[in-house]
Amino acid sequence: MASITSLKGLVGLVTGGASGLGRATAERLVRQGGKVVLCDLPTSSGEAVAKELGPDCVFAPTDVTSEKDVQNALSLAKDKFGRLDTAVNCAGIGVAFKVYNFNKKLPHALDSFQNVLTVNTVGTFNVIRLAVGLIGENKPNEDGQRGVVINTASVAAYDGQMGQVAYSASKGAIVGMTLPLARDLASQGIRVVTVAPGLFKTPLLASLPEKIIKHLSLSIPFPSRLGHPDEYAHMVQSIIENPLLNGEVIRLDGAIRMV
Repeated sequence: MASITSLKGLVGLVTGGASGLGRATAERLVRQGGKVVLCDLPTSSGEAVAKELGPDCVFAPTDVTSEKDVQNALSLAKDKFGRLDTAVNCAGIGVAFKVYNFNKKLPHALDSFQNVLTVNTVGTFNVIRLAVGLIGENKPNEDGQRGVVINTASVAAYDGQMGQVAYSASKGAIVGMTLPLARDLASQGIRVVTVAPGLFKTPLLASLPEKIIKHLSLSIPFPSRLGHPDEYAHMVQSIIENPLLNGEVIRLDGAIRMV
């Protein structure tokens, strides 16, 4: 049986790493002995977060939809740490609009829909298609594995709510990409796994009034609370460590099913 992969010495690239799920992932990887290229927009707090995490974390200003930015981040990984073992896609945005406002007689803005899909879906694919080239240069272990790609979808891919058509479409596409990506990369020993988080205490949700947060928490069967970002990061660690996880979407949601 192949040995379970250790995070010690692992080199990871994390998008959306300045806050929320991405920051928690970067923190956990470094805490467990890994090295991280933290990617986020130049206007983010990514540089400060990387400095806070110490010499095993470097910041790469990155728009995930930009080939040049992603290539620069990958070059930084190779120059600073020598290789890349895992890419974790956490960058994403959302909007809240119904497909048509019948009171104002206004359809959903097409540019808003396109922007969400461009960042969430195209951005995720852009990082994957470029990162696997560097991961593929790794010498395979005794199980033939060279690395792993971890993507972030959402329970909205399955249980999208009113006003989430753009967000749900973007996350549904990430779910749909998971298996064919795993099949594409199987010959190179690169695994692909997607996490579909439920309601997490990210900066966006944490900014809501306490009454709304309590209401949302009660909709989760157990545990009846918002997820902690480090619980997402813990799932990332588990995926990295378990070599048999591949081509799968894992719901991390406390059994919530939105209706």
